[in-house]
Amino acid sequence: MCSSDLAEELKNRDLLKDIAIKRVVFYEVTKKAVNQSMANPRDISSELVDAQQARRALDYLVGFNLSPLLWKKVHRGLSAGRVQSPALRLIVEREKEIEAFIPQEYWDMDSKLSKDNIEFKARLVRFNNEKLEQFSFVNEDSIEDAKTLILEKSRENLTVFDVKTGTRRRQPTAPFTTSTLQQAASRKLGFTTRRTMSVAQKLYEGIDVGNGTVGLITYMRTDSVSLSNDAIVQARDIVKEIFGDNYLPQAIPEYENKSKNAQEAHEGIRPTDLSLTPDKIKKYLSEEQHKLYELIWNKTVASQMKEATYETLRLELIPSTLNDDQILFRASGSVLIDPGFMALYVDDQRDNPEDMNLPKLNKGDLISIEDLLCNQHFTEPPPRYSEASLVKTLEEFGIGRPSTYASIISTLLNREYVELDGRRFMPTDTGRVVSDFLGEHFTKYVDYDFTATLEDDLDAISRGEKILNNVLQEFWGPFIHLLQEKEEGVSRDEALQSRLLGDDPESGKPVSVRLGRFGPYVQIGTREDEEKPKFAGLRPGQSMNNINLDEALALFNLPRLLGENSQGEEIIANIGRFGPYVKIGNEFVSIRGEDPFEITLDRALEMIHEKREADKNKIIKVFDDSAIQVLNGRYGPYITDGNKNAKIPKDREPATLTLEECNQLIAEAPARKKKTKKERAKKTTQ
Repeated sequence: MCSSDLAEELKNRDLLKDIAIKRVVFYEVTKKAVNQSMANPRDISSELVDAQQARRALDYLVGFNLSPLLWKKVHRGLSAGRVQSPALRLIVEREKEIEAFIPQEYWDMDSKLSKDNIEFKARLVRFNNEKLEQFSFVNEDSIEDAKTLILEKSRENLTVFDVKTGTRRRQPTAPFTTSTLQQAASRKLGFTTRRTMSVAQKLYEGIDVGNGTVGLITYMRTDSVSLSNDAIVQARDIVKEIFGDNYLPQAIPEYENKSKNAQEAHEGIRPTDLSLTPDKIKKYLSEEQHKLYELIWNKTVASQMKEATYETLRLELIPSTLNDDQILFRASGSVLIDPGFMALYVDDQRDNPEDMNLPKLNKGDLISIEDLLCNQHFTEPPPRYSEASLVKTLEEFGIGRPSTYASIISTLLNREYVELDGRRFMPTDTGRVVSDFLGEHFTKYVDYDFTATLEDDLDAISRGEKILNNVLQEFWGPFIHLLQEKEEGVSRDEALQSRLLGDDPESGKPVSVRLGRFGPYVQIGTREDEEKPKFAGLRPGQSMNNINLDEALALFNLPRLLGENSQGEEIIANIGRFGPYVKIGNEFVSIRGEDPFEITLDRALEMIHEKREADKNKIIKVFDDSAIQVLNGRYGPYITDGNKNAKIPKDREPATLTLEECNQLIAEAPARKKKTKKERAKKTTQ
């Protein structure tokens, strides 16, 4: 509930008669900040209230209308959202780029050199008077021809053609915003966006660090990169105290947020009191709180330090018999001579490179070639999105607000639209079907520019430049018309994007792959056939997008006869409602973690033996002519009659219980709760 909602509720209850209403705002939970805000209250901004209501209304209009359509056309439990769906589209489109990518071969050449006991390499950058590009050499023959010519022209020596020295400066970066904090915590700490925001929330709300509870950081939902004058002064004092005056820049750094739709209502994320160093309060914080606080503290102080300075050296070398640079090798190196802000904070590993150690050389010096190395490479597809890169891309497009990114990513994972593979997002078949359906039929509403433009409209409402009702009407009219059109005009089969793979050689019936309530599956036959179609779920690692006819037909090889045991009993592998299993007689044994298509007879016998041994150990006591048993369970011994379970008193030995005692404990035990339809539905759709 926001301040306007609270004011409206109090007004409706007639509790505000002759009382002036003001809004108090503070961005850090400290005594000073709260006192200042109470001394300087402000009016409730109708424009900001309208913008918030518009954002909430648009989210409801999209989610509560598109989601039921997905339930009807695909299956229940799915969802769509104003920001969630474009985010899913990014992940799906990146996967399609990767699948369509065709690697290209290319080669480059390094000269392995040595001078004054210093070994280094120089890259061939010019050949036959042409600057080399990535695909100047596309096969081994072409690079070997170049190598032969260079050896001929060089006589195994290179001459120093030019020596260039200089300096390079790297500036510190701005204090954290919500987005950049999420990205840095992901890269440096391995935190998910949700974990980052959860820990930051606790640091903001306050922790007792010895003198009572105090907020340790400013508000963590911000687009601003500015710091208050007090914070800047304190940061500069910290720099002087720890590093010395020579680590301070001559002028206070000024930062500008380059993010689209940035709302700079308050400060960047910083410690509320920089004198509370990470080491000083470490004992009061959990491990993850300390890691995030240290990251924020270091970033804040580093943002007020001077730049880092590198000394650079570039050597250009040519074959010894040439007088010009028609064939040119180049070696570059740099040495960090003044770390500046990098003494405290390095944004990324590439900002602190391993510098090549180059010898001191003069123009005209001769260097012998130890070897010419021809290196083969292949172009690589674009990488899948990580949490950090997805957050960065969403912000660059202006899609949504950074404060919502954690919940968006959680929704994509919880709905099983995407899964993490080595901390990178990969779309599931369900995610692809949903994204492709929305992309084909609701193209405008998952378009990146449209979503960003809508954010612009919401910001314009907050500035009083646009009217709430006008923005909602402009959106709702075309949207509901399109929704009704697609509800009537798009068939379920079309929405599910079933794909015909070919015909079954045995029956001649069509074989297709499609998405069902419990995931992707292969179907032989159609609903119109007299015989019921056959179904088989896809195996882990298989995808609707690339499965072929042979792979699909192989899924129907279950149940699979593995062989017989020593008593002549058949052992069969199959997949059931609860996963893969083997069957021997009337006994079913779960083989979770094993592949029923590949499990061997020996492994199946081993798992059957393990199951029987576990069952023996499970039974503590049975009673003749009674269904009551005393069993070992997951959480310890218990009594059951098949309908109810009862705990065993701690002062009783389970094996010594009598039938009368068990009957009494069963009678006193609460009845099992029956799952409601809602609970069962939730379980199947999560």
